[in-house]
Amino acid sequence: MTTIAVAGATGYAGTEILRLILGHPAYQSGQLSIHALTGSSSVGDRLGQHAPHLVPLADREILATTAENLQGADVVFLALPHGHSGPLAEALGPDTLVIDCAADFRLRSASEWEHYYGSKHAGTWPYGLPEIPGARQQLATTRRVAVPGCFPTGATLALLPAAHSGLISGRVTVTSFTGVSGAGKKAAVQFLGAETMGDAVAYNVAGRHRHTPEITQNLQGVHPDGQEFAITFTPVLAPMARGILTTAQAALPAGTTAEMVQATYEQFYADEPFVHVLPAGIQPHVKNVVGTNMCHLAVAVDERTSTLVVTSAIDNLTKGTAGGAVQSMNIALGWEETAGLPTIAAAP
Repeated sequence: MTTIAVAGATGYAGTEILRLILGHPAYQSGQLSIHALTGSSSVGDRLGQHAPHLVPLADREILATTAENLQGADVVFLALPHGHSGPLAEALGPDTLVIDCAADFRLRSASEWEHYYGSKHAGTWPYGLPEIPGARQQLATTRRVAVPGCFPTGATLALLPAAHSGLISGRVTVTSFTGVSGAGKKAAVQFLGAETMGDAVAYNVAGRHRHTPEITQNLQGVHPDGQEFAITFTPVLAPMARGILTTAQAALPAGTTAEMVQATYEQFYADEPFVHVLPAGIQPHVKNVVGTNMCHLAVAVDERTSTLVVTSAIDNLTKGTAGGAVQSMNIALGWEETAGLPTIAAAP
């Protein structure tokens, strides 16, 4: 029997983790059970008050987020605000698989962390994006996992084959449209339906978004010559509940054709269960990945300007957060990587 606990169980990330766990074959067979569900302002409530869609767990009580309540679980998911994971992780034993959905342990550079987050760097854990070369080997032997940010997941998957093959380096432009659930489950005027419906607005532009160094780190880490990248990242809040549509552009060597790039991407992702490279000329739709752990990709080349244009679509709460966390858990526990992770969206 393997037991899990979820800290931050009533937030969007926490409830999405629980949705996936309820559909996991190990849970359905009795091999996996749910230990503690913890929160902050929801302590003492029943989970059904905050996540009525999780019917099997509706009567579970929300406990305080303390190390004492989380101890005893084999796997602890931390779905907490940035800066809260470090002390909890230290209090949990080295045999506990701790999977952090916040940013606390993603960055390798202490100076970048301090610049973007304004606090002391807590350290670096193995990165929970298995599609990055070498990541699976690290995840298979660790008891600490840093789940990527939602924007870096979509952007990294969009650019990974091009960076890994050395086709791109230097300046890269990334623009991502995101659903409002990416801001978390909180009351704020700018996220009200009346404010977001029929509107779209960019925010944290010109290098100010905290995910910028994470995208840069991922691309520089796979380039065969260690070339540096200068990422210009623009997030855009869009009138949808969930999903991220990313468009990434970068200069290509002269003479690079669309057929060459398409072949590079198809070969790189040929064995990846959660990345689907669309045929040339077809663009991804967010609605086709909502609720799934999939990333749909489209590759194009502007041959007049030798510019790569890649579009990716993910669900920010599934592949971008909770799905990546469960995928990493499966690898770390030696289970089938795809277990409990949906690949088919509802339509229409």
